[in-house]
Amino acid sequence: MLKKKFGQHLLIASGILQKLVEFSEIKSEETVVEIGPGTGNLTKELLKTPLKNLYLIEIDQEMIEKLKKNIKDERVTIIQADATKFDFSSLKEKELKLIGNLPYNVASLIIENTVMYKEYIPQAFYMVQKEVAERLIKEKSWLSIFVKTFYEINYLMSIPARFFVPPPKVVSAYIKLTRKDFKEISDLKNYKKFLIRLFSQKRKMLKHKIDEKLLLNLEISPNKRVEELNFKNFLSLYSEIEKVKKI
Repeated sequence: MLKKKFGQHLLIASGILQKLVEFSEIKSEETVVEIGPGTGNLTKELLKTPLKNLYLIEIDQEMIEKLKKNIKDERVTIIQADATKFDFSSLKEKELKLIGNLPYNVASLIIENTVMYKEYIPQAFYMVQKEVAERLIKEKSWLSIFVKTFYEINYLMSIPARFFVPPPKVVSAYIKLTRKDFKEISDLKNYKKFLIRLFSQKRKMLKHKIDEKLLLNLEISPNKRVEELNFKNFLSLYSEIEKVKKI
């Protein structure tokens, strides 16, 4: 029985499931983590690849019972956990490839948590609402800047509602996150706080949030609003504010 509170929509089209696995290019001996496996439709496709280990992270006890009945493979480990808070370092693996049809109501939180454990996650492949995917790629928000600081985001394909049970009211999108070689920011929680603060009250000019002198030193107009900043501006602002704090 699917539960509304978990935002569950099961993907049932075998052709689409195969395509998702093809996109993820799972190589021999890779460790894969599937988020929200549900009844195991995508899991079965993943097990056709030469992966070494497959961890299934599922929050719903009822789904876990179904998985235990449906999936019989020694490479599989089922973990009952909330993927929005899961500690990926606990798996004791150096590199994880994440894949999942994310519950729509918590997709952004799962993506945020992926970034928090980026050192273990070189790639992630996620099904999300098309609108969420487009916002991450095209719009400026604290989350889009946070993700794009550490990952490239690619839009792989759209999936219409008819391929799901129950059909969602929206079109879905499959996206790929590829980790960048960017190590300049180490305190991710602090960087997240900085971005949230910057994006709060978006209509306010920057001079009402940040010291004008600091903005002028970085050649950023104090009359600009946060959405007018480019990517380099965010990084230089964060770096400068951190320096000032240490003085």
